[in-house]
Amino acid sequence: MEAQLSTIELLAGMFPDADEISIPPETSTWTKLLSSEDPLPAPTPLELSLSLNLNVGDVAVDEVRHVLLNILVPLRYSDVDRAEPPSLRYHLRQPDWLSRAQILEFSSAMPQGDVFEAIEWIREEAPDRLVAKMKKDRTNSSQAEEALVRVWFYFPSLSTREKRDDMVNFAPAYQLTGFVLAGKPGVLCLEGTTGNIDAYMKYIKTHSWGDIPSYQKKVSERYRESLGKDEGSTGVQRVFDRMEEITGVLGDRGGARANRGDMKALETWLKDRGLGEAFEKVIF
Repeated sequence: MEAQLSTIELLAGMFPDADEISIPPETSTWTKLLSSEDPLPAPTPLELSLSLNLNVGDVAVDEVRHVLLNILVPLRYSDVDRAEPPSLRYHLRQPDWLSRAQILEFSSAMPQGDVFEAIEWIREEAPDRLVAKMKKDRTNSSQAEEALVRVWFYFPSLSTREKRDDMVNFAPAYQLTGFVLAGKPGVLCLEGTTGNIDAYMKYIKTHSWGDIPSYQKKVSERYRESLGKDEGSTGVQRVFDRMEEITGVLGDRGGARANRGDMKALETWLKDRGLGEAFEKVIF
């Protein structure tokens, strides 16, 4: 508990100005209560929160940009190992001057486990990674759109509902369409630009799969198709209009349990969409 309180006090000392730090009344109240020797009222909160408003440098003349770092300070241990205080959790909130994909890509590279290291990293990296990238994106906005690709990933096993939901829910931020199929094996199909697909997979592996041991993160790219552009192209276009999970759909069609990958049903489903060739390249 002392380590957690010391961290809050140190952060408050590092960012003394009101426009740099936001400490909710509950956090202020409980910080004082926990620092005193008086009996504590029940129940004690599971965690305390605060936010840092970090200056990440000039974007244009007389204009400064900030990013908000939300920090959660756990007050209780989550497991039997009490040798070290519970780790702080923190994440960047999307500012109105960045897209969700941009902030997710930046967050995926942010150090985890040490909030002070993360703060220093943000200060050093954000001007180049975010500000410079935003200027570059604006410059390139008038150029031709990047060509689309359709990429097929193979999982020896894919079952966890939470991880599958993340694959679906995070895809729109990267302008991706496609599907995910759970089972043994599992399949992930993504349509989008190479840059967006790479950034999406990096974010999924770093954040959604952050609690999975590295030896269990088994996924391989099996097949990559070059498509046309979203508009004004005579090349192959997107087949899917959104990102979805099809596990239940194939389970119903094949008469199998919805949490098992039905390969015959998948083959039929893909052929109906003109993707029969991909099935042979991905599964076999």
